[in-house]
Amino acid sequence: MLRSALLSLAVLAGCGGTPDLYSVPTAAVTDRINIAYATVEVRDVSLPSYAADDVIAVEAPNGVLLTDADIRWADSPERAVGLELTRHLSQLSRARVASEPWPFEGFAEAILEVRFESFLARANGTFTAQGQYFVSTEREVRDRSGLFDLAVPYDPAGGPAAIAAARGQLVLDLAELIAKDGLR
Repeated sequence: MLRSALLSLAVLAGCGGTPDLYSVPTAAVTDRINIAYATVEVRDVSLPSYAADDVIAVEAPNGVLLTDADIRWADSPERAVGLELTRHLSQLSRARVASEPWPFEGFAEAILEVRFESFLARANGTFTAQGQYFVSTEREVRDRSGLFDLAVPYDPAGGPAAIAAARGQLVLDLAELIAKDGLR
């Protein structure tokens, strides 16, 4: 099934010289989460090299990562994920949240850094992410860190668009987890 989905990805990409670009749809924020900070700076996220590349990687059943140079993310994944986290945290909390460099006068009350160990569309039809986040503040007693291990299902027959939608939902899920566990 996954092989046929990847084959259909290649067919969808066509034989032209211009790659197909897939943007990540914005997942709808429906919750409000009170956090302990009025301002939060989101540092550039750290993704594994295969996930930082603009070519969409999909794990095959044997664990090999498959890519097609004609199927790409529309934006740099590290930049896009950082901006998605910023947007979601802002909408969830109503705090002033911005990506680095901090564009406002003074300093942010909290600084968020996210390091991904994995960030991948899996052969089993889930988009997964594992890693760690860090929240630092001027008030040292409030510094914290946490691990995350998240998964969002997608239909492999839906191709890159389904993968992009799952990735978007996963980043929203991560923002909710960080707001609840790291920023309260």
